[in-house]
This record gives sequence, structure tokens and C-alpha cells, in this order.
Amino acid sequence: MKTNMDPLATMPARRPRRAAFTLIELLVVIAIIAILAGMLLPALSNSKETARRITCVNHIRQLGLSLNMYGDEHEGQYPPRQPAFWMTRLQPYYQDVRLLVCPTDTTPVTAGTTNSPDQAPRSYLINGWNDFFQATLPSTNFDAYMAHAWPEGMREASIREPSETIIFGEKVADSLHKHMDLYQGNGNDNDQVEQGRHSRGSAGATGGGSNYSFADGSVRYLRYGRAMTPVNLWATTDAWRVRP
Repeated sequence: MKTNMDPLATMPARRPRRAAFTLIELLVVIAIIAILAGMLLPALSNSKETARRITCVNHIRQLGLSLNMYGDEHEGQYPPRQPAFWMTRLQPYYQDVRLLVCPTDTTPVTAGTTNSPDQAPRSYLINGWNDFFQATLPSTNFDAYMAHAWPEGMREASIREPSETIIFGEKVADSLHKHMDLYQGNGNDNDQVEQGRHSRGSAGATGGGSNYSFADGSVRYLRYGRAMTPVNLWATTDAWRVRP
């Protein structure tokens, strides 16, 4: 017996087509993601450096406070320029030697392998005050001062402009210098101070700047070169403070 069946009814049902990306669409999406990542990564990097710079500000402020506390307990006199150096003499006040390192300084040099603060990794150096002592000490005594053999340190009362006189600054990563010495001419003042640690480029970039602690207890971020010109903020005497 013949039946009249619809031939279409005997055909298997087609599965619905699934929506899918074409290769071109996929490439476009990847390109957009790459563009967005390229835009966001610099902002993320800048925010991380901002956080490191703020931590560095806190570190150098604590060092400044430690110096002032030391002065309060030593008749207004800062640590003498002799072993043990300022890193050890101030350690009872700042306590943790990790505070001697700026987070942006990823390769701070170390002077040895002992646990002495004098040999710990360090990102900062203190004002050497040698322009003041050169002007006030007899030559023989000044030679002893420069040789780390003079028993007296700088007195707070001798700093005529505390709000405009640096006590701590950042040093270049591979430097072992402890003091910023103006009297050495083209020595520490140009070679050992890191004036551009915090920047969008590498350390030392002239478009950046560094953190400085001042004798009045304040901390300021100064753009590259501004710690030395037009006024040399490391100096205490007029002969070195304003250079022609």
C-alpha cells in the first residue's frame, strides 16, 4: 500500500548554526586588548612608582626625625664625622635598618657582610657640613675633620636657614659615600647625589627628581638640579650657598 508521505519529512532536521567569531573578528578583539593594555600599563607603572616615592618620603622623614632626636639628647649637636657613623649613631631612633633603603633603589650597594648599620645597604647620605667647618676650624683641625677624626658634629643652632638647608638626600646606588661634601669641589656634590631617582625613565633622568629632608623637619621632592641651583641647599655658608 502506497502512502503519500512528504519527502521533506523524511530528511534529518538541520542543527541550528552556532554563532562564532570569524578570524578577522578575533584579530580585531586581540588588537583592541593590546591597545588597552598598552594604555594601562604605563599608568600602572606610574602608580607603583608613586607609591614607592611616598614610602621613600616616609623613610627620609624618619631619618630627619631621628637626627633631631639625637641632637636633643646631645646638646643640640649632630653625630660627629667619625666611626661609628651616622647610620649607627641614629639607629636607636629609626631602629630598622631597612629604613635606610629607598624602595625605588633596587640595587643599593652594601659595604660589608656584618649586621652593622654602617655596612648595611643604604640609599641616603647626610650633609657633610664641611663648608661650615672649613670656614670655622683652623686648617689642622679641619684636616682632622675631613679624616673622620674630629670629635664634634654640626650644631643645630649653626644652621641659619633650617627650612632651606638639606640634611639628608638620596645617593647614587653604587656609592659608598656617607656624607655630601661640598668642599671637595667636583666631588660628592656632582657625582654622589642622585638627583633624579624618581622619574618615568631610569634613575638619574633629568626629567625626574629626588626626595630631601631639611633641617626644620620637612621633606620635599625637588626636581633634578633644584637642590643645587640657583641656591645650593646643601651649603650653610654664603661662599658655597650661592655660586656665581
